[in-house]
Parts: sequence; structure tokens; C-alpha cells
Amino acid sequence: MGRTIGVVLKSYPRLSETFIAQEILELQRAGFDLELISLRHPTDKAQHPIHREITAPVHYLPEYLHEEPLRVLSALYACLSKPGFAPALSAFLRDLMRDFSRNRIRRFGQGLVIAAENAPRLAFLYAHFIHTPASATRYGAIIAGLPWAVSAHAKDIWTTPAWDLREKLHECRWCVTCTRGGRDELASHASNPDKVALVYHGIDLARFPATSTHSVRDGSDPHDPLRLLTVGRAVAKKGIDTILEALALLPQELHWQWTHIGGGPLKADLVEQAARLAIADRCRFLGALPQAEVLETYRDSDLFILPCRVDETGDRDGLPNVIVEAQSQALAVISTPISGVPELI
Repeated sequence: MGRTIGVVLKSYPRLSETFIAQEILELQRAGFDLELISLRHPTDKAQHPIHREITAPVHYLPEYLHEEPLRVLSALYACLSKPGFAPALSAFLRDLMRDFSRNRIRRFGQGLVIAAENAPRLAFLYAHFIHTPASATRYGAIIAGLPWAVSAHAKDIWTTPAWDLREKLHECRWCVTCTRGGRDELASHASNPDKVALVYHGIDLARFPATSTHSVRDGSDPHDPLRLLTVGRAVAKKGIDTILEALALLPQELHWQWTHIGGGPLKADLVEQAARLAIADRCRFLGALPQAEVLETYRDSDLFILPCRVDETGDRDGLPNVIVEAQSQALAVISTPISGVPELI
């Protein structure tokens, strides 16, 4: 057993998860030895500067077991003789009876690889997100006989079955989450509610220094319109379609320009919606941008809008870091009373 902490992530690096990168960097600065273990390769082509400051090695697990069968079989062979294999297999089979899915099988296979390849160097496992990363972490920890903990965030809390939450919270050493509502929900499933702690993410103010300049735009000048901003992935829980509907209702004499920063599967639908509402000439969809460009856009804006909501799957935000970032730049924020938003506004 080593001295290193294995940090298990769904994907790394990821532009939309700067809060995770910031935590990893601060752990690194505090002197912890880290090894990053990612369930899949990144889909983002760009990186933030903070990712280049993180020096911990990154190990990628087989995302789909059939793509690396020899690696998975080798891990299985290495784990068969471990005392924790039988308890882990028993836990997996119980889980599979309640969640008979390829996803569940993948997590056990990834847990095997964690136990065989990573665990000999590790003293502790720490998962970000209590759904799939915690599942792989849990199986790997049982096999290797390692303690483990988890940081829960938003979607993972509200879309994970109650039985899965109960068992993970019973077995992990501790769990942290970033909103009071999330903490209360997790604590309600925990045999020991004291295991669940509220820890806000915060931001590094060195990366978001306060600005002393403030706009005086009021929407009366057609040559210098009011600048409205939304930062966030184009997914249902962000409520961006609601923004477009609201913008279309603004009086014609009010001059404004709205900018969206972020990728996501609904982006094309939103572009089409803006055209249908006849406001496309006032809307900019910039896609995902590096953090420095996002900061510059915050500073050049007058109002930040993010009408978070609960989507049809139960997914919702926790406490969106983009709201914290916007407020750090003295931007007024319009949002909705979802999850942790009222804890900040």
C-alpha cells in the first residue's frame, strides 16, 4: 500500500468542472500525493490554464470493457486471489439484481482495473460524484481493502437510486457535498448522518480578481446595447430556452445583446429557437471558451442570467460556480430558487 490518494473522476480534464480542478490543485499545493483516475478520456478539445498547473499523473480506465478485453481480464486474474474479491463480487451481484445494465457491469470492470493497476500505489480512494465514479471506486476499494470517500454534487445525488445511496454512504468513510439541500438529502439516506458534510466549492479569487470598473449601460443606446450573459452547458436543467422566451418579450425600444458561453447537446436547438423568435441578430452563441476569455466576458457584461430548473429526469444544478464567478465580478445575477442558488442569492 502506498501513500498516494487516488482521485476517481468521470472525465478529465473537463472545461465545465473547474471546481474539481481547483480542488485538485489546492490538494496538490497542500502537499498531498495524488493520482487521477478517469473513467473515460476527455471530450473537450481545450483546457483551462489550471489544468496545466496540475502535475498529478492521469490514468484512464477502459471506458467500454470490450475495447480493452485483455486489460480487463488481466485485472480480473490479478484480483481473484485478493481477500476483497469475494465481498466485492457479492456486492456487485446484489447491485446487478437491482440495476441490470451494461453501465453496472462496466463499473465493476473498472473497479477491477483500479484494484489491480492503481491500488498498489494508493492509501485512499476519493471519488467525485456519487453515481458512476463512486460505483467503480467502491468496487475497487472493496477488492483492494482501501478506505474511500466521495464528493457528491448535483445530478448524481438526485438521479441515484435510494438503495445505492444508502449502501455507498454506509460504506464510505465520509461524504461531502456543496449545498444544504444536497447535504440534507444525502443525510436522510445515511445510517450515520454525521458522515455527510457541507463544503462549498468557492473560487480562487486570484483567478477572478475583483474589477473596479462598472458599466453605465442602460439599454437606451442602440450603439452600446445592454450586455446580458449566460455561462453554462446547453442542457435542459440550465433553462436557457426560458431565457430566449423572456428576451423575445422585451420592449423593442430596449437595446440589448445576449451572449451564451458553453457547449452542450441543446446548442443547435437554442440557435434555432432564437431564429424562430426573431432575436437571432441579438444573440451570440460562443461555445466553450478558456477561462481567461470567460473572465473577460464577465467584465464586459451588465447582467448575468441563469434560470436553473429541475429537468424531466430529476437532474438539477447544485450551486452553479458560474454564479459565484459572475458575482465576483460585481455582476447582478438573475436566477431561480433551485438547489443551492438561494444559499448564494
